[in-house]
Amino acid sequence: MKQTDLTNQFLISMPSLKDPNFEKTVTYICVHNEEGAMGIIINKPLEMGLGEIFEQMEIPINNLEANNKIVFQGGPVHIDHGFILHQACKEWDSSIVVSPELCVTTSKDILEAIADGEGPDESLIALGYAGWSAGQLEQELMDNAWLTGPADSDIIFNTSPEQCWQSAANHIGVDVDKLSSDIGHA
Repeated sequence: MKQTDLTNQFLISMPSLKDPNFEKTVTYICVHNEEGAMGIIINKPLEMGLGEIFEQMEIPINNLEANNKIVFQGGPVHIDHGFILHQACKEWDSSIVVSPELCVTTSKDILEAIADGEGPDESLIALGYAGWSAGQLEQELMDNAWLTGPADSDIIFNTSPEQCWQSAANHIGVDVDKLSSDIGHA
């Protein structure tokens, strides 16, 4: 069976998925290949603002608005590492270009630019990421744990965390309130 590449797609948890790490989540898939998958959960806010990260990293702040920017729990893997999902892909010290529109950067230079008011217009800051080993995500899809569909920047950057799950499902034409956990396989 040929693997479907889910890079630059949303992974939307099914209502029946009760894993506390992924219940009612939307994950943006940054990498998906034969070795596995990596994504950033875009709708699990942490109780911290970006200002706390600036303080911990001793980054001077010239853009006070950035202090209050929400930080998200990007997933249960490497929760002490920061991942910045953003538009306007330019040269940062450590970035992955996911699509012509979106990148993920892990280097300090982008945080310094955000603190200076010179960072990307749209960004989502997350601690940690979601990861799957080879074949694991494909098995979870066969087990009906996830819906998939094209990513939408508006949902990533402009939809409240509380509305994100429903909005992502609606984006692919699904009403999550009408889904059954008893879906069969043909």
